[in-house]
Amino acid sequence: MTDFHPTDCSKAPLEIDGQLWFKRDGKAYLGGKRIELLEQIEVTGSINRAAKAVQLSYKGAWNAIEAMNNLSERPLVVRETGGRHGGGTRLTEFGRQMVYTWRRMQAEYERFLGEIARGTPNFDEIDHLLRAIAMKTSARNQLRGEVIAIDKGAVNSNVTLDLDEGLKVVANITNDSVDELQLAPGRTAIALIKASFVLLSPGPVARTSARNRLSGTISDIKPGAVNSQVKLQLSANRTLTAIVTNDSVEELQLATGQECTALIKASHIIIAVD
Repeated sequence: MTDFHPTDCSKAPLEIDGQLWFKRDGKAYLGGKRIELLEQIEVTGSINRAAKAVQLSYKGAWNAIEAMNNLSERPLVVRETGGRHGGGTRLTEFGRQMVYTWRRMQAEYERFLGEIARGTPNFDEIDHLLRAIAMKTSARNQLRGEVIAIDKGAVNSNVTLDLDEGLKVVANITNDSVDELQLAPGRTAIALIKASFVLLSPGPVARTSARNRLSGTISDIKPGAVNSQVKLQLSANRTLTAIVTNDSVEELQLATGQECTALIKASHIIIAVD
């Protein structure tokens, strides 16, 4: 497999969202699902039906009501017995006022957040970055860059990514993948590289079939039972992680602070897009 297109990255625009909470004595007591619970109590007159409507257990709903009543200066919810319908649960007038006040403040809060989003420079770029951070993949190394060249062959293409400060990687993927991912010069993409695909060479690099040679300094070595994790500090403030055997660490005499070159085959680099 030589390409990856995260299917859980929605194309909807980034939004700033927030939930307002009222607190007393440092404890949150009114907001979020509790507001929904109070509104359903007002509609249904039943704690059981209200709990089901907001997907809470009966016990959980009563615990929430007790917490709200205990922290409020006046009860928000009361239970009635008897009467024509055999009793029930209802909001007090004070409870209705609190729900109304919270809804108005929440609307203003959302309007305020919308103004922040509209006034934030490069908001779309922040969107792309957050999508990349949220992307789930088993590849340890995720290097974000810009496509600067695509060399198409009969079946595969070499896609070159500029990672900044002269740091570049070349991935070899299918032409179908280039088309599906809509890759083109100027487009942002992410190079995914499994740590086990990274080979290390502390000395001069002899002839090798690996297309990518990334030079840096070993910043950390964490030995395990069989393998070691080796981190290489590259230019452009990028870090590359390799997994090599403990025997290789000893044989190559790898040590922190040592200059080292990472070798990566172009076919071992997966390309992802937002």
